Amino acid sequence: MAALLSGFLLGLSLIVAIGAQNAFVLRQGIIGQNVLAVCLACALSDALLIGLGVFGLSGMVEAVPELVPLLRWGGVAFLLAYGLRAARAAFATDAGLVAAGAGYSSLGRTLWTCLALTWLNPHVYLDTVLLIGSIATQYEDRAAFGLGAVAASFVFFFSLGFGARFLRPLFARPAAWRVLEGANALIMWSIAAKLVFE
Repeated sequence: MAALLSGFLLGLSLIVAIGAQNAFVLRQGIIGQNVLAVCLACALSDALLIGLGVFGLSGMVEAVPELVPLLRWGGVAFLLAYGLRAARAAFATDAGLVAAGAGYSSLGRTLWTCLALTWLNPHVYLDTVLLIGSIATQYEDRAAFGLGAVAASFVFFFSLGFGARFLRPLFARPAAWRVLEGANALIMWSIAAKLVFE
């Protein structure tokens, strides 16, 4: 039980930070589009990565060092482009600002964006595969520790995605959407800058 709780608390502490993936889940929850699919995609991705870390594949990056710059620059390019899209939406003057019809995207396009925000972010590998994986080695019951971290991911993403609907009255105003999209753009660009200068 101690390993399970420790894994849950560590997983929650790593995932709560505002980032590109969380901002995307929040936006999808507010507009009410493909929320279940987005939450599942994020949580299952985390579960897979945590499993890789906990069960001995945390040395993947060390085994293939060429992967690090590839992930970094791919992530930078994607975050810059997605930030530009969000900045354009922030300055839009007409459609797409009311929650009920805010820029509908197909399930495929939504999932592609969600998975790109997840898998092109090098920090997700550091947090899930390397950090959680290395800390799991300190526990006799690594499976329970990993299960706790996976549970934290599911609890967080589903709470964020489905809890965001309570913000819909706020986002019925165009100004609130502009602020959200502007904040999304700044988050994407700041993460990209962090990746470049780290």
